[in-house]
Amino acid sequence: MIALQYMGEGEFRTISKSHAARCDKDLVIGEVSRWEPVSDRSAESHKHYFACINNAWANLPEALADEYPSPESLRKRALIKCGYCDMTKIVCRTNAEALAVAALVTAMDEFALVNVSDNVMTVWRAHSQAMRAMGKKQFQESKDKVLHWISNLIGADVTEKAA
Repeated sequence: MIALQYMGEGEFRTISKSHAARCDKDLVIGEVSRWEPVSDRSAESHKHYFACINNAWANLPEALADEYPSPESLRKRALIKCGYCDMTKIVCRTNAEALAVAALVTAMDEFALVNVSDNVMTVWRAHSQAMRAMGKKQFQESKDKVLHWISNLIGADVTEKAA
């Protein structure tokens, strides 16, 4: 990532000599490149989100404890349930083959949600919420939906517990 500082009148400058050196290495003088502004997300919002998830997980009803063995499993399942995921369907020759593929996928990604219906294996994998993977707006939308989903799951407003 190269950070640019806006100087006014349509002019931008790199914020450090290392960024300038990278531009000199990776870009061509005079070549037109398209740039899109990205708003950094708030560290406070990020901390609040994970604190809410950790507190919700620590207060899960006993009946849900086995289904969500860690705060990460709770967060990733919530992301999947809220639509922040990729879905892949694999059509196998038999149900047994679909079950074998599902076992392999589960072994490779403990957080994936896997379903087998006859000879079709479907897997959902949560999107990353890393800063590089999810911008400020999408992170905030996913945060709001995930915390709402978790609140409904446990029957309490999880945002109040971590405030």
